[in-house]
Amino acid sequence: MRREKISIKWKVFLYFLAFTSLLLLILWLLQTVYLDVFYKNIKRRELQYAMDHLIEAVDMEDLEETVSNIAAGYDIEVTIVGEQREVIAATGVTFTDREGKLNQGLFSEWYRLAEEQNGEFRVDYQSEAPQDWDKREFYHWKELMEKQPEQREDINLLKEREWGREIASFEREGFHNQMGIFSGHIQEAVTWFKIVENRQGEERVLILSAVITPVDATVHTLRIQFAYISAILVLLSLAMAWILSRNISRSIIRVNHAAKELAKANYDVTFEAKDYREIAELSDTLNYATEELAKTETFQRELLANISHDLRTPLTMIIAYAEIMRDLPGENTPENVQVVIDESKRLTALVNDMLDVSKLQAGVLTLDQKEYDLTESIRSVLERFSKLTEQDGYTIQFEYQEHVLVEADEYKINQVIYNLINNAINYTGTDRMVWVRQIQVGKIVRIEVIDSGIGIAKTELPYVWERYYKVDKTHKRAVMGTGLGLSIVKNILKLHEANYGVNSEVGQGSVFWFELRVQKVMEKSEEM
Repeated sequence: MRREKISIKWKVFLYFLAFTSLLLLILWLLQTVYLDVFYKNIKRRELQYAMDHLIEAVDMEDLEETVSNIAAGYDIEVTIVGEQREVIAATGVTFTDREGKLNQGLFSEWYRLAEEQNGEFRVDYQSEAPQDWDKREFYHWKELMEKQPEQREDINLLKEREWGREIASFEREGFHNQMGIFSGHIQEAVTWFKIVENRQGEERVLILSAVITPVDATVHTLRIQFAYISAILVLLSLAMAWILSRNISRSIIRVNHAAKELAKANYDVTFEAKDYREIAELSDTLNYATEELAKTETFQRELLANISHDLRTPLTMIIAYAEIMRDLPGENTPENVQVVIDESKRLTALVNDMLDVSKLQAGVLTLDQKEYDLTESIRSVLERFSKLTEQDGYTIQFEYQEHVLVEADEYKINQVIYNLINNAINYTGTDRMVWVRQIQVGKIVRIEVIDSGIGIAKTELPYVWERYYKVDKTHKRAVMGTGLGLSIVKNILKLHEANYGVNSEVGQGSVFWFELRVQKVMEKSEEM
């Protein structure tokens, strides 16, 4: 059998470490490698939302305030132009000068381009921030022109306006070259030109300009942070994995050691792992199994002692009487021969009962079920005890109201009844009374066999049906039978799927019972 070479402790350790490593890898990819991509996609979606809000805002009375709020909320520049080319609202200088007047030339070119493309024109481009404040070429337009060569002139016009806008913006904000914030950095930007109509049918031109802010500096900062965070998390995960693996495996190791002792037939071992619910349940189950195994071994030892006694007694008597009849003249009498025959029958019955128990528990016996008169069958069983009742003074009383028919294996049910009566005879009191009662309730018939013996303690009741169990630990030879009757009874009734049980109290005798389903009821024909 193939055995795993790695223990559960190290498996848990490696699984936890692998999970932590995978989690760090995912976070690193999302927060550094793909952060720029996510940010730009989010920014482009925000521009779409901004344009949708601007379209809804063209009919509002407080248009300038609304446009200002939208521009501030989405970090964009907005210009709205009316039918007469007048500036209705503006938050930037892309298409206007510093005085807020519309750049008619640039606007006309973009308007023409928008009309040619169903009222909408949009340019995405990259720009390069200045490396020197006196340098005039602030933006890099090469990529944009390569992608849209037919719009080279229009892009050049936009470049000139953008250059002027950035210079004005930088001057207003007081940026200087020595800050180095924009030095040699590529930025992505977008300008969106859209022609719409308001509710009154008046034309409005919406111009949206925005810089998709570069996040390289943020990514660099995050990478440094994640380097420290990753180192800390790896150390913490190693510590946590080691602690968890030790705690989890500790209980399993204890259970394993105890199980090895149990395998050596040491039934005094106790499973005490209670750290986790599943391990605690396993420990309870194994403790229960240990108790049952200990009881089974005790029962087996008692069985060997009892069967040895039961086998030795008839064999001893057979040998003794045979030697007497051989050695002593005149002792070959019918009485001595009958003793040999009786003891041989007892020996045969013991062997047969042992075989029956084994076959029933192995499940190799089948039922031959048919409808028959249960009441009459019980009476025939009682006739087998007539000699015992006549010679030894036992009284067996059968109580019933009517004959009932059941569907069952008559031979095996007779064996059940015989064994229950025999058990009652062996353990009844000094009055030597045994009662057999047939009680019908609806479609159920209940058979009870009652004795007046010493009874059985409640703690012993669950074990009286066990194959190796004996209530009276002091072995005595049964009046009749072999001592294996109740085990046979239990297995036969299980085959019939019948209810059965025992009711008893110490000093008040015992009631063994079983129930079968009634097929038919007949009138009582005669008293026994």
